[in-house]
Amino acid sequence: MATHVKRTFKYRFYPTDAQAAELSRTFGCVRKVYNMALAARTEAWARQERVNYNQTSAMLTAWKKTEELAYLNDVSSVPLQQGLRHLQAAFAHFFAKRAKYPRFKVKKKSRASAEYTSSAFRYRDGSLTLVKMTDLLNIVWSRPLPDGASPSMVTVSRDGAGRWFVSLLCEDARVKPLAATDTAVGIDVGLDHLLTLSTGEKIANPRHERRDRERLAKAQRELSRKAKGDGANRRKAWAKVAKIHARIADRRRDVLHKLTTRLVRENQTLVIEDLTVRTMVKNRSLARAISDAAWSQFRSMLEYKAGWYGREVVAVDRFFPSSKLCSHCGTLQPEMPLNVRTWTCDSCGTAHDRDVNAAKNLLAAGLAVSVCGAGVRPQRRTPGGQSAVKQKTPRREP
Repeated sequence: MATHVKRTFKYRFYPTDAQAAELSRTFGCVRKVYNMALAARTEAWARQERVNYNQTSAMLTAWKKTEELAYLNDVSSVPLQQGLRHLQAAFAHFFAKRAKYPRFKVKKKSRASAEYTSSAFRYRDGSLTLVKMTDLLNIVWSRPLPDGASPSMVTVSRDGAGRWFVSLLCEDARVKPLAATDTAVGIDVGLDHLLTLSTGEKIANPRHERRDRERLAKAQRELSRKAKGDGANRRKAWAKVAKIHARIADRRRDVLHKLTTRLVRENQTLVIEDLTVRTMVKNRSLARAISDAAWSQFRSMLEYKAGWYGREVVAVDRFFPSSKLCSHCGTLQPEMPLNVRTWTCDSCGTAHDRDVNAAKNLLAAGLAVSVCGAGVRPQRRTPGGQSAVKQKTPRREP
C-alpha cells in the first residue's frame, strides 16, 4: 500500500463563550503540566538522574489526585499527555545537541495550543467535535480537505491577536512527485531583492514590516503609555499591536508560499546558500530587515515542498565565495565590499551583476555536489594566477 504525504490543514474558527472558556482552561493546564514536568526533570538532572516520558506520565496521575491540582481533571487528559510527549521530544533534541535546554512556558509569550489525538475528537462529514464539548466547532472551511480524509491529529490554537485556529493532520493522496525535469536554478537571497535567480530574474522584496511600521510604532507607543498590569485598557492596546504583527506575518507567509511552490514546480534541483541567520540577525543595523525577509522560513518551505514533489534542494556552504567568483572564467576577486553591486572581471572583462553572478556560482557549485559528490568545486583562480583558497565543502544542516 502506497504511503501518502501527511499535511496539516489550518482553518480559522469562532468558538462559543463556553468553548472559548474550556479551551482557555485546557491551554493553561497544558502549560502548567509542561512546566511542572520540566521542573521535575531539571531537579532530577541536578541529581544526575534521568526522568523519561513514562515517569512524568505517572507524575501527572499523582498530581491529579492532589487537592491543589485536582482541577487538572476538569480538562481532557489527551492534551496534557501530548504536552509531556513534546517535552520528551525537546529533551531528545537537547541530548542530540540539536537544540538548547527546554525552557519554561510563559503565558504571555508561549503559544496557546492543545493537541488532540484521534481518541479525543470526532470528525464526521465536515463537522468536528472535541472531547469535553457537546457543540460542534464553527469552522470556516476556506478550502476542502482531501476526499475521504480522516484526520489523525487536531491542534487547537489561539494567536496573540485573539484569533482561534484548528489544524487537522491528514494524509493527502493528491501530493505526488512531479515529472522529473532537467531544469536547475541557483537562488541568492538578499535584502534589496528578496530572491535573485541564476536565470537573471529578480524578485522584489515586499518589505511587509516596513509597510506597517508607522501603524505598528503608533500602537506600541499607545501600549507603552498604559499602566502595567492586567487592566482592560492594556489588554486592548496589546491586542492592537498583536493584530498588526499578525497581519504582517500573514502577508509574508502568503508571499513565501507562492514563491516556493512556483520554484519547486519549475525546477528539479534548487541550490541555495547555507546561511546562519541566527548569527546574522545579531547585526543591529540589519536585524530588522533580515527578520522581515524571513530567509529561514523560505528555506524551510522550500525543503519540505521539495520532499513532497520529488525535487532536490542543495545547500552550498556559507563560506563559498559566490559573490567574489567570476561565473564566466572562475577568477576569484580579492575583495568585494557590500556596496559594490556591479563589477567587471579583471581577467576576462565580463560585467557582472553581483546578485545574478552569485546565483550562477551557487548553481554551478550545487550541481557539482549533486552529481559528483561533496567537495567538488569549479576551478577558480585569483587575478594573479594563483589558485584560490580551498573552501569548505557544501553540506546540509542536520
